[in-house]
Amino acid sequence: MARPVTLFTGQWADLPLETLAAKAKSWGYDGLELACWGDHFEVDKALEDDGYIRRKHELLERHGLRCFAISTHLVGQCVADKLIDERHKGIIPARIWGDGDPEGVRQRAATEVANTAKAAATFGVTQVNGFTGSPIWHLLYSFPPNSFETIEAGYREFADRWNPIMDAFDAAGVKFGLEVHPTEIAYDIVTTEQTLAAIGRRPAFGINFDPSHLYHQFVDSVQFLETFADRIYHVHVKESQRNLNGRTSILGSHLNFGDHRRGWDFVSPGHGGIAWEPIFRTLTRIGYQGPLSVEWEDSGMDREYGAADACAFVRRHDFPASQLAFDAAFQR
Repeated sequence: MARPVTLFTGQWADLPLETLAAKAKSWGYDGLELACWGDHFEVDKALEDDGYIRRKHELLERHGLRCFAISTHLVGQCVADKLIDERHKGIIPARIWGDGDPEGVRQRAATEVANTAKAAATFGVTQVNGFTGSPIWHLLYSFPPNSFETIEAGYREFADRWNPIMDAFDAAGVKFGLEVHPTEIAYDIVTTEQTLAAIGRRPAFGINFDPSHLYHQFVDSVQFLETFADRIYHVHVKESQRNLNGRTSILGSHLNFGDHRRGWDFVSPGHGGIAWEPIFRTLTRIGYQGPLSVEWEDSGMDREYGAADACAFVRRHDFPASQLAFDAAFQR
Protein backbone atom coordinates (compact mmCIF):
# COMPACT_ATOMS: atom_id res chain seq x y z
CA MET A 1 0.00 0.00 0.00
CA ALA A 2 1.42 3.41 -0.96
CA ARG A 3 2.31 5.75 1.86
CA PRO A 4 0.15 8.90 2.03
CA VAL A 5 1.72 12.01 0.51
CA THR A 6 1.08 15.15 2.53
CA LEU A 7 2.04 18.80 2.43
CA PHE A 8 3.56 20.52 5.44
CA THR A 9 1.74 23.83 5.74
CA GLY A 10 4.42 25.79 7.59
CA GLN A 11 5.73 27.59 4.51
CA TRP A 12 2.17 28.43 3.42
CA ALA A 13 0.91 30.11 6.59
CA ASP A 14 0.32 33.36 4.70
CA LEU A 15 -2.64 31.58 3.08
CA PRO A 16 -5.85 30.77 4.95
CA LEU A 17 -6.16 27.03 5.49
CA GLU A 18 -9.33 26.94 3.38
CA THR A 19 -7.41 28.35 0.41
CA LEU A 20 -4.40 26.10 0.89
CA ALA A 21 -6.50 22.95 1.32
CA ALA A 22 -8.18 23.52 -2.04
CA LYS A 23 -4.82 24.03 -3.71
CA ALA A 24 -3.23 21.00 -2.03
CA LYS A 25 -6.01 18.73 -3.22
CA SER A 26 -5.66 20.06 -6.77
CA TRP A 27 -1.92 19.34 -6.64
CA GLY A 28 -2.61 15.70 -5.73
CA TYR A 29 -1.94 15.51 -1.97
CA ASP A 30 -3.66 13.07 0.35
CA GLY A 31 -3.48 15.28 3.40
CA LEU A 32 -1.74 17.99 5.37
CA GLU A 33 0.75 18.29 8.19
CA LEU A 34 -0.76 21.29 9.95
CA ALA A 35 1.53 23.98 11.32
CA CYS A 36 0.66 25.70 14.60
CA TRP A 37 0.91 29.15 13.07
CA GLY A 38 -1.22 31.20 10.73
CA ASP A 39 -4.80 29.95 11.03
CA HIS A 40 -3.81 26.37 10.25
CA PHE A 41 -3.93 24.89 13.77
CA GLU A 42 -4.21 27.17 16.81
CA VAL A 43 -3.56 25.26 20.01
CA ASP A 44 -5.26 27.71 22.37
CA LYS A 45 -8.44 27.78 20.28
CA ALA A 46 -8.44 23.99 19.90
CA LEU A 47 -8.48 23.62 23.69
CA GLU A 48 -10.87 26.48 24.47
CA ASP A 49 -13.49 26.34 21.69
CA ASP A 50 -15.59 23.18 21.49
CA GLY A 51 -16.41 23.89 17.84
CA TYR A 52 -12.88 24.57 16.65
CA ILE A 53 -11.87 20.92 16.15
CA ARG A 54 -15.15 20.12 14.42
CA ARG A 55 -14.75 23.02 12.00
CA LYS A 56 -11.19 21.94 11.12
CA HIS A 57 -12.36 18.42 10.40
CA GLU A 58 -15.19 19.73 8.26
CA LEU A 59 -12.79 21.94 6.31
CA LEU A 60 -10.45 19.03 5.56
CA GLU A 61 -13.33 16.73 4.67
CA ARG A 62 -14.71 19.26 2.19
CA HIS A 63 -11.46 18.99 0.29
CA GLY A 64 -10.96 15.23 0.65
CA LEU A 65 -7.88 15.63 2.87
CA ARG A 66 -6.68 14.14 6.14
CA CYS A 67 -4.36 15.48 8.83
CA PHE A 68 -1.63 13.02 9.82
CA ALA A 69 0.56 15.27 11.99
CA ILE A 70 0.75 18.64 13.76
CA SER A 71 3.87 20.85 13.71
CA THR A 72 5.08 22.81 16.73
CA HIS A 73 8.51 23.67 15.35
CA LEU A 74 8.52 27.39 16.16
CA VAL A 75 7.36 27.27 19.76
CA GLY A 76 9.40 24.11 20.39
CA GLN A 77 12.57 25.99 19.43
CA CYS A 78 12.11 28.24 22.46
CA VAL A 79 11.89 25.45 25.05
CA ALA A 80 15.62 24.78 25.42
CA ASP A 81 17.47 27.49 23.50
CA LYS A 82 20.27 29.09 25.50
CA LEU A 83 19.87 32.44 23.77
CA ILE A 84 16.34 33.84 23.55
CA ASP A 85 16.24 37.06 21.55
CA GLU A 86 14.41 39.05 18.89
CA ARG A 87 14.66 36.15 16.43
CA HIS A 88 12.40 34.11 18.67
CA LYS A 89 9.99 37.00 19.17
CA GLY A 90 9.44 37.05 15.43
CA ILE A 91 8.32 33.42 15.18
CA ILE A 92 6.09 32.82 18.22
CA PRO A 93 2.72 34.17 19.38
CA ALA A 94 2.78 37.30 21.53
CA ARG A 95 1.20 35.33 24.37
CA ILE A 96 4.25 33.03 24.43
CA TRP A 97 6.75 35.89 24.15
CA GLY A 98 5.10 37.89 26.95
CA ASP A 99 7.58 40.37 28.38
CA GLY A 100 10.48 38.60 26.65
CA ASP A 101 12.18 37.42 29.83
CA PRO A 102 14.11 34.38 28.50
CA GLU A 103 13.16 31.90 31.21
CA GLY A 104 9.55 33.01 31.07
CA VAL A 105 9.56 32.42 27.31
CA ARG A 106 11.02 28.94 27.81
CA GLN A 107 8.42 28.03 30.44
CA ARG A 108 5.47 29.31 28.41
CA ALA A 109 6.81 27.52 25.32
CA ALA A 110 7.10 24.26 27.28
CA THR A 111 3.49 24.59 28.43
CA GLU A 112 2.38 25.28 24.86
CA VAL A 113 4.15 22.19 23.47
CA ALA A 114 2.58 20.05 26.18
CA ASN A 115 -0.80 21.57 25.32
CA THR A 116 -0.14 20.79 21.65
CA ALA A 117 -0.14 17.09 22.52
CA LYS A 118 -3.55 17.50 24.20
CA ALA A 119 -4.93 19.47 21.26
CA ALA A 120 -3.60 16.95 18.75
CA ALA A 121 -5.20 14.08 20.65
CA THR A 122 -8.52 15.95 20.70
CA PHE A 123 -8.16 16.39 16.94
CA GLY A 124 -7.53 12.66 16.54
CA VAL A 125 -3.86 13.04 15.58
CA THR A 126 -1.16 11.04 17.37
CA GLN A 127 1.99 12.63 15.87
CA VAL A 128 3.43 16.06 16.70
CA ASN A 129 6.67 17.17 15.06
CA GLY A 130 8.98 19.98 16.01
CA PHE A 131 12.22 21.41 17.26
CA THR A 132 13.58 21.30 20.80
CA GLY A 133 16.04 24.17 20.85
CA SER A 134 19.49 23.62 22.33
CA PRO A 135 21.37 24.87 25.39
CA ILE A 136 24.69 24.05 23.67
CA TRP A 137 24.42 24.83 19.94
CA HIS A 138 26.41 28.04 20.48
CA LEU A 139 29.31 25.86 21.67
CA LEU A 140 29.54 24.01 18.35
CA TYR A 141 33.02 25.05 17.31
CA SER A 142 34.70 24.48 20.67
CA PHE A 143 36.65 27.73 20.69
CA PRO A 144 37.20 29.31 23.08
CA PRO A 145 37.77 25.78 24.33
CA ASN A 146 34.69 24.10 25.75
CA SER A 147 34.48 22.43 29.09
CA PHE A 148 32.95 19.14 28.06
CA GLU A 149 31.19 18.99 31.41
CA THR A 150 29.29 22.01 30.06
CA ILE A 151 28.28 19.93 27.03
CA GLU A 152 27.05 17.10 29.23
CA ALA A 153 25.21 19.61 31.40
CA GLY A 154 23.50 20.86 28.24
CA TYR A 155 22.12 17.41 27.49
CA ARG A 156 20.91 17.15 31.09
CA GLU A 157 19.21 20.54 30.80
CA PHE A 158 17.51 19.43 27.58
CA ALA A 159 16.22 16.32 29.34
CA ASP A 160 15.06 18.30 32.38
CA ARG A 161 13.07 20.64 30.15
CA TRP A 162 11.63 18.00 27.82
CA ASN A 163 10.86 15.10 30.17
CA PRO A 164 7.84 16.88 31.72
CA ILE A 165 6.61 17.69 28.20
CA MET A 166 6.96 14.02 27.25
CA ASP A 167 4.92 13.12 30.34
CA ALA A 168 2.11 15.16 28.80
CA PHE A 169 2.61 13.38 25.46
CA ASP A 170 2.42 10.00 27.21
CA ALA A 171 -0.78 11.03 28.97
CA ALA A 172 -2.30 12.13 25.65
CA GLY A 173 -1.15 9.05 23.71
CA VAL A 174 0.81 11.22 21.26
CA LYS A 175 4.39 10.90 20.00
CA PHE A 176 6.89 13.69 19.35
CA GLY A 177 9.21 13.71 16.33
CA LEU A 178 12.31 15.88 16.67
CA GLU A 179 13.45 17.19 13.31
CA VAL A 180 17.20 16.54 13.53
CA HIS A 181 18.60 19.84 12.36
CA PRO A 182 21.44 22.32 12.96
CA THR A 183 20.58 24.57 15.95
CA GLU A 184 18.80 21.65 17.70
CA ILE A 185 20.05 19.43 20.51
CA ALA A 186 20.43 16.71 17.84
CA TYR A 187 21.80 17.57 14.40
CA ASP A 188 23.69 14.45 13.23
CA ILE A 189 24.02 10.76 14.10
CA VAL A 190 26.26 11.15 17.16
CA THR A 191 24.23 13.95 18.72
CA THR A 192 20.99 12.09 18.04
CA GLU A 193 22.36 9.09 19.91
CA GLN A 194 23.34 11.36 22.80
CA THR A 195 19.94 13.05 22.80
CA LEU A 196 18.01 9.78 22.93
CA ALA A 197 20.26 8.56 25.73
CA ALA A 198 19.78 11.81 27.66
CA ILE A 199 16.01 11.43 27.63
CA GLY A 200 16.17 7.75 28.52
CA ARG A 201 15.07 6.57 25.08
CA ARG A 202 11.49 7.02 26.21
CA PRO A 203 9.10 5.79 23.52
CA ALA A 204 7.21 9.08 23.14
CA PHE A 205 10.33 10.85 21.86
CA GLY A 206 11.38 9.98 18.31
CA ILE A 207 12.46 11.53 15.03
CA ASN A 208 10.91 13.47 12.19
CA PHE A 209 13.39 12.36 9.52
CA ASP A 210 14.41 15.14 7.11
CA PRO A 211 17.40 14.33 4.87
CA SER A 212 17.85 17.92 3.67
CA HIS A 213 19.50 18.81 6.97
CA LEU A 214 21.82 15.81 6.83
CA TYR A 215 22.88 16.17 3.20
CA HIS A 216 24.66 19.50 3.49
CA GLN A 217 26.50 18.18 6.57
CA PHE A 218 27.72 15.13 4.57
CA VAL A 219 25.78 12.76 6.87
CA ASP A 220 24.55 9.64 5.07
CA SER A 221 20.76 9.49 5.25
CA VAL A 222 20.56 5.72 4.81
CA GLN A 223 22.97 5.17 7.70
CA PHE A 224 20.86 7.56 9.76
CA LEU A 225 17.68 5.61 9.00
CA GLU A 226 19.32 2.29 9.76
CA THR A 227 20.77 3.60 13.03
CA PHE A 228 17.43 4.95 14.27
CA ALA A 229 15.03 2.57 12.52
CA ASP A 230 12.82 2.20 15.60
CA ARG A 231 12.58 5.98 16.08
CA ILE A 232 11.47 7.16 12.63
CA TYR A 233 8.00 8.44 13.53
CA HIS A 234 7.48 10.82 10.60
CA VAL A 235 9.23 11.78 7.35
CA HIS A 236 9.77 15.09 5.60
CA VAL A 237 10.53 15.04 1.90
CA LYS A 238 12.73 18.08 1.63
CA GLU A 239 15.70 18.64 -0.66
CA SER A 240 18.98 20.52 -0.50
CA GLN A 241 21.93 21.01 -2.80
CA ARG A 242 25.59 21.71 -2.20
CA ASN A 243 27.52 24.38 -4.07
CA LEU A 244 31.02 23.88 -2.73
CA ASN A 245 33.26 25.41 -5.35
CA GLY A 246 36.33 26.44 -3.40
CA ARG A 247 34.89 29.82 -2.42
CA THR A 248 31.85 28.62 -0.49
CA SER A 249 31.30 26.93 2.85
CA ILE A 250 28.84 24.50 4.42
CA LEU A 251 28.50 27.08 7.21
CA GLY A 252 26.41 29.36 4.98
CA SER A 253 28.63 32.47 5.20
CA HIS A 254 25.85 34.52 6.88
CA LEU A 255 24.14 34.70 3.49
CA ASN A 256 20.38 34.44 3.24
CA PHE A 257 18.68 31.46 1.62
CA GLY A 258 18.40 31.95 -2.11
CA ASP A 259 21.74 33.77 -2.40
CA HIS A 260 23.74 32.06 -5.15
CA ARG A 261 26.94 32.57 -3.15
CA ARG A 262 25.87 30.17 -0.41
CA GLY A 263 27.66 26.83 -0.14
CA TRP A 264 24.33 25.01 0.15
CA ASP A 265 20.64 25.80 -0.13
CA PHE A 266 17.20 24.21 -0.09
CA VAL A 267 15.56 23.29 -3.39
CA SER A 268 12.39 21.54 -4.49
CA PRO A 269 12.41 17.73 -4.07
CA GLY A 270 14.14 16.04 -6.98
CA HIS A 271 16.11 19.15 -7.96
CA GLY A 272 19.07 18.82 -5.60
CA GLY A 273 21.75 16.33 -4.70
CA ILE A 274 19.90 13.82 -2.52
CA ALA A 275 19.63 10.23 -3.77
CA TRP A 276 16.00 9.53 -2.92
CA GLU A 277 15.59 5.96 -4.15
CA PRO A 278 17.90 4.47 -1.48
CA ILE A 279 16.04 6.49 1.14
CA PHE A 280 12.62 5.23 0.04
CA ARG A 281 13.92 1.65 -0.20
CA THR A 282 15.35 1.93 3.31
CA LEU A 283 12.12 3.36 4.70
CA THR A 284 10.33 0.34 3.25
CA ARG A 285 12.93 -2.05 4.65
CA ILE A 286 12.63 -0.65 8.20
CA GLY A 287 8.84 -0.85 8.02
CA TYR A 288 7.94 2.83 7.90
CA GLN A 289 4.37 3.20 6.61
CA GLY A 290 3.58 6.73 7.76
CA PRO A 291 3.14 9.83 5.62
CA LEU A 292 5.72 11.32 3.30
CA SER A 293 5.28 15.01 4.06
CA VAL A 294 6.61 17.47 1.49
CA GLU A 295 8.25 20.45 3.18
CA TRP A 296 8.60 22.75 0.23
CA GLU A 297 11.37 25.39 0.20
CA ASP A 298 13.00 26.71 -2.95
CA SER A 299 13.81 30.40 -3.38
CA GLY A 300 14.32 29.96 -7.12
CA MET A 301 11.06 28.23 -8.09
CA ASP A 302 7.41 29.26 -8.10
CA ARG A 303 5.99 27.56 -5.05
CA GLU A 304 2.71 26.40 -6.60
CA TYR A 305 4.54 24.82 -9.51
CA GLY A 306 6.98 23.34 -7.02
CA ALA A 307 4.36 21.90 -4.69
CA ALA A 308 2.58 20.12 -7.55
CA ASP A 309 5.90 18.91 -9.00
CA ALA A 310 7.03 17.65 -5.57
CA CYS A 311 3.85 15.63 -5.05
CA ALA A 312 4.29 13.97 -8.45
CA PHE A 313 7.97 13.33 -7.67
CA VAL A 314 7.15 11.51 -4.43
CA ARG A 315 4.50 9.37 -6.07
CA ARG A 316 6.91 8.35 -8.85
CA HIS A 317 9.61 7.31 -6.40
CA ASP A 318 7.59 5.70 -3.59
CA PHE A 319 7.03 2.40 -5.37
CA PRO A 320 5.49 -0.58 -3.54
CA ALA A 321 7.75 -3.33 -2.28
CA SER A 322 7.87 -6.65 -4.09
CA GLN A 323 5.99 -9.53 -2.49
CA LEU A 324 8.19 -12.22 -4.06
CA ALA A 325 11.70 -12.76 -5.36
CA PHE A 326 12.14 -11.62 -8.97
CA ASP A 327 13.21 -15.13 -10.06
CA ALA A 328 10.48 -16.99 -8.18
CA ALA A 329 8.96 -18.11 -11.48
CA PHE A 330 11.92 -20.43 -12.03
CA GLN A 331 11.03 -22.33 -8.86
CA ARG A 332 7.69 -23.52 -10.24
